[in-house]
Amino acid sequence: MSVPWHRVEAFSDHFARCAVAPSETAVVLAEDHSRPDLVEVSVLALQHLGVAVSTVVLPTPPNRGPVPIRSTGASVAIAHNPAVVAGLAAADFIVDCTVEGLLHAEERPALLADGARILMLSNEHPEVFDRIGHDEGMGPRVARGREMLAAASVMQVTSSAGTDLVVDLAGAVAAGSDGTVTAEGGIAHWPGGLVLCFPAAGSTSGTVVMAPGDANLTFKDYVRSPIVCTLEADHVVAVEGEGLDAKLFSSYLAAWEEPEAYAVSHVGWGMNHSCRWDVLPLYDKGDLNGTELRAFAGNFLWSTGANEVAGRYCRGHFDLPMRNCTVSLDGEPVVVEGRLVDDLA
Repeated sequence: MSVPWHRVEAFSDHFARCAVAPSETAVVLAEDHSRPDLVEVSVLALQHLGVAVSTVVLPTPPNRGPVPIRSTGASVAIAHNPAVVAGLAAADFIVDCTVEGLLHAEERPALLADGARILMLSNEHPEVFDRIGHDEGMGPRVARGREMLAAASVMQVTSSAGTDLVVDLAGAVAAGSDGTVTAEGGIAHWPGGLVLCFPAAGSTSGTVVMAPGDANLTFKDYVRSPIVCTLEADHVVAVEGEGLDAKLFSSYLAAWEEPEAYAVSHVGWGMNHSCRWDVLPLYDKGDLNGTELRAFAGNFLWSTGANEVAGRYCRGHFDLPMRNCTVSLDGEPVVVEGRLVDDLA
């Protein structure tokens, strides 16, 4: 495989933003089904920085069902192998090229316990990284958004389509990423540009109405007919809608036969002006993980499934970025009808 030099330089520059230095050790973590070009360019970029780099390639476990699994952020490739965990934890910098990523992986706390930091490379066509790159000015905006979210007591989300969701932020864990990670024990994903939180158990209730043009990143498709979700004590208790979208959404949730699949994973908003909401028609589904849609500026992102803060693990997962919503913290808007406000913009 031939990797264009401009991509090696771009990945080297990005790893350098993550404070990777020649004195450090790095591991590129992959699995059988990982995207080979991302693995190769990561290795070459780290070598270009003069870093001692090793590659760990794990078997991709079979999917025993009950349904196809996509975009969970919860790779199971490590499979709790203690030798793999120990080896990765001993590194300074881990480039995560697993298909689903380590964000919700059960082994993540052990990998980070000794100070390693993880950069998740979203399982995207490499052209996505060429096009989005890195926004130098996004870091302060993301930090400000995370600060505001961590200080707030209540998040409310509304829309003209009928969304009216309330999140009690007591006990929530706030997070934010501009696509880089420099702190020991940290994790980030590239492309970046999200501010979000993992709410505590029982803290989310109300109505979410997904409208045409909102996205379902498990299905890698847009919503074309409204889906009305009623949430009580964190869980989706009703899914209504006349079209096929509501039926597919409901059917996928029901396939898991476990309450965690219906629960809220995280809620937040996008900050990246270089990301677009309208790119799904331009990629085959196998070439896209959809992080760009999670991060596009002004979207409201809500998700179902794993939430470690609430003590829930589940391989079923929906990431659902929505347009044209208003997001408020303690009554002060941070997003108004899909547009970032004030110093967040």
